[in-house]
Amino acid sequence: MRLVGDNVEVGIYPTKEALAIADEQGLDLVEISPKADPPVCKVMDYKKFLYEQKKREKALKAKASKVVVKEIRFGPQTDDHDYEFKKKHAEKFLQEGAKLKAFVFFKGRSIVFKEQGQILLLRLAQDLEDLGKVEQMPKLEGKRMTMFIAPKKSK
Repeated sequence: MRLVGDNVEVGIYPTKEALAIADEQGLDLVEISPKADPPVCKVMDYKKFLYEQKKREKALKAKASKVVVKEIRFGPQTDDHDYEFKKKHAEKFLQEGAKLKAFVFFKGRSIVFKEQGQILLLRLAQDLEDLGKVEQMPKLEGKRMTMFIAPKKSK
């Protein structure tokens, strides 16, 4: 087998000799590529290698951003003042980097005002154009009309 590693003379050794070299240094003999001809083995501390690998994975996981989804609920006949109030909250959520789920909830017979709900959501999308982009246009699902807005990447 071909032997590599720190403090080891790179070369081709018989298996028993490679094990003896690893044992002499108090390290492990780890097979790196078994399909190679001859197979490649490395002399290293395997427990330390696993520990460092877990540490790297944990650091990568910590860097991955977690997506937060904030919801804002409207009625089909939301007044201007209420709309402005909720729009301010939506702006704050997008500036914090959260996704926004805006929906119009239709109660009872208010489902007749589907167009008003759609106009309301499109108006919100237009008002928040500089902070975020529409990920999903208004879509009616049962008694709710939903729209998703994702924050724009800040430079």
